[in-house]
Amino acid sequence: MRRPFFQWLMTQRNPTTADEVENFANAAFYDTQFPKQSDNFDLISRYLEENATYLHSMSIFDQAWSMYQASEE
Repeated sequence: MRRPFFQWLMTQRNPTTADEVENFANAAFYDTQFPKQSDNFDLISRYLEENATYLHSMSIFDQAWSMYQASEE
């Protein structure tokens, strides 16, 4: 069983850099409605498209998701 995406994303937090995935992680940390227990791409993607004003481009999520999948192999 793989860990939820949010749990992985929190390992990417770094408030002192300008990396897009790290900025995404920093902002998601404060998103109280983020689907924290999910590992479902479609559910998280839909949530971000509809609610995450802090995510400037879905390509950042796609990059983070690829990194997440690689880390779970």
